[in-house]
Amino acid sequence: MPHLHIKEFKEITFPSTHDGVTFNFIAANTSKTDDKLISTTIEGKDFFLLVREDDNKCLLKTDKLTRPASTYNVHKCLLAYANIANLEVNESNVPHNVKNIHLQEVTALKNIEYFADKFPDAKDVAIEVGFGSGRHLLHQAKNNPDTLFIGIEIHRPSIEQVLKQITIQELDNLLVLDYDARLFMELIPSNIVSKIFVHFPVPWDKKPHRRVISTSFIKESQRVLGVSGRLELRTDSENYYAYSYETFINFAKIDLEIKKNRDIAVSSKYEDRWKLMEKNIYDVTMINEITSDALLIEGSFSFSKAKKNEEEILKLHSSTTRFDGGFIHFERAYQIQGDGVMMRVSMGSFDRPEHLYVIIKNKVISYYPELPLKSKSNLLAHKHLDEVLNG
Repeated sequence: MPHLHIKEFKEITFPSTHDGVTFNFIAANTSKTDDKLISTTIEGKDFFLLVREDDNKCLLKTDKLTRPASTYNVHKCLLAYANIANLEVNESNVPHNVKNIHLQEVTALKNIEYFADKFPDAKDVAIEVGFGSGRHLLHQAKNNPDTLFIGIEIHRPSIEQVLKQITIQELDNLLVLDYDARLFMELIPSNIVSKIFVHFPVPWDKKPHRRVISTSFIKESQRVLGVSGRLELRTDSENYYAYSYETFINFAKIDLEIKKNRDIAVSSKYEDRWKLMEKNIYDVTMINEITSDALLIEGSFSFSKAKKNEEEILKLHSSTTRFDGGFIHFERAYQIQGDGVMMRVSMGSFDRPEHLYVIIKNKVISYYPELPLKSKSNLLAHKHLDEVLNG
């Protein structure tokens, strides 16, 4: 992760702008004095820089929860703050180079609002979850020009590599999204997808609840796939294969294809390595047989005016509210310099919660830096969150 090791952190006057970057406010963790967040805006995108001081070291980097997909913009913001605050940098992995020519006019990288506001209209849609090096995704997009491909990935270097290739290969049927695929599935219209690729997902043997394949993911896949649409899992993990097969087969009615060591048109560098090691490769493919009802999600993320004062809200730190179908957990509490408080919250369903920040200032409550994904589970959690903050 891009970062600067600095001798000493220095605050600036907020708000301030330098080199196209605006620093809006700073918030201090109320339970950890070594943890601060700096609200930052670049090219219309808001996120936090994180200041962490420990063991006589001071680190300036991006907040993992809100960091933008553009590594170049992250570098620019870190250097801008260091310059405007006149910080003494002891160590850095942030280059001072200019933006890659192939990323100058990127239009393929989208945020979640792009899909939530109006899902792209396409004759055929295919999705790849966790595209890694992008070999398979780029191959599919190049060879199927009439299909809109959506690649989902959270690894920033992988995202930028694929964006470069989209420009170089002049692909106009491929969009890239940096988001949790499990949440993204909830806003896709029903019956419009022909293929969902989940190739070599992280096995998460020690944290199985983080696996992409789950009962809820399969249900959402059945909803978004058209009749004869396919959900294709490809894995080298014996444990993941066994777990996934059991999860699929627990459905009352399902059509599965199981293949072992099948050759496909293009493979990743990791698959090439595993084949040299003579590891087995498993394919579990679900063929959808049902037509689902149209997706209908109603509600909004507006808050009532806060009835609790700031001190009462800060006391919610570490508390959890559970309700039928989900939960709300107040992970961290922050005092905003000047005025207001902020809470880092995890909320939604138990197996795919959303993590975000909520700002309370002058009795006005708002999400930061953006609204939650408009899903049934998040709307339900929002209703309970509004009740907790105003109870």
